[in-house]
Amino acid sequence: MSINPDHSDALSALRRIEGQVRGVQRMVEGKKYCIDILNQIAAVKGALGAVEKRILERHFQHCVKSAMASQSESDTNEKIAELMDLIHKRI
Repeated sequence: MSINPDHSDALSALRRIEGQVRGVQRMVEGKKYCIDILNQIAAVKGALGAVEKRILERHFQHCVKSAMASQSESDTNEKIAELMDLIHKRI
């Protein structure tokens, strides 16, 4: 089994998202207009989705690829099962 890939490049985006979420909290506390709050929430979801996509791509390129290259059926099956679980959570 290989070492997990480095995701430290996602940290700046996650910190930015954290700030956006705090901004949404302030908007709610300040009783801002509903549509403005919803637009900010959509922006947060979009930014978080972009981070999710990068990490998923890296998982395929590193973890899944390594499991398949190892020719270990159990490692490959484990990665497939993990991805299927992830997909089922999103459907």
